[in-house]
Amino acid sequence: MAAVDAAVLSITRGDNMGYDIKIFDPIRTAVLVIDMQNDFIAVGAPLETSTGRALIPILNKLVDALRDRGATIIYTAHVHKEDGTDIGRYGEIHPPSGRGEALVEGSLGAEIYPECAPKKGDRLIKKHRYSAFFETELQQILKERWIQNVVVVGVTTENCVHATARDALFRDYRTFVIADCCATRDHPDAGWGALSASQVQQTSLIILKQSTADVCTSEELVKRFCFPTVLPT
Repeated sequence: MAAVDAAVLSITRGDNMGYDIKIFDPIRTAVLVIDMQNDFIAVGAPLETSTGRALIPILNKLVDALRDRGATIIYTAHVHKEDGTDIGRYGEIHPPSGRGEALVEGSLGAEIYPECAPKKGDRLIKKHRYSAFFETELQQILKERWIQNVVVVGVTTENCVHATARDALFRDYRTFVIADCCATRDHPDAGWGALSASQVQQTSLIILKQSTADVCTSEELVKRFCFPTVLPT
């Protein structure tokens, strides 16, 4: 494995925390498309993230490019039972979910937004917390596919994208967060002042870059493709 790593990956580290992955093998890569669901993306949705709609063309282009080069594409859907029995303490800090007003399993709102729906061969994982790794089959899928690199896109940047990226890092995956394929929304004043979506996005990406992932644009990522290796048998 070490010889393969040396052949397909180059990492540079500066004086600051964080790292830049210079080249990577798409076949050893999983793209995690986080929570691009109707309840987040549709106009007037209870958790509407309008900037999430705006990034769909760029997100689709990147996902298609990686899929065409052999990457594993995995969509996540954050869902809860209508009676809230699987939500735990999360329902106390996220009232719409706690009251069954959003992300109800089996509802139209919990489905992936049609303009960025999974394609044949893609996987869909249902999750119940921010991280796509928490009590899901994701880790097993990545092991079965010999995945080394994880690319995280979707919504929202500061919550489910961040939690998933951090859990990927702590499971020793080389982790990318794609700046122009993630989105968030305005945050009201919770005692320290309100933040616009752009402020939340900027702050989240800075923190991710310094602590968790290689944060880059979709165009920058595509330039780093290397020739794929043969998967182990």
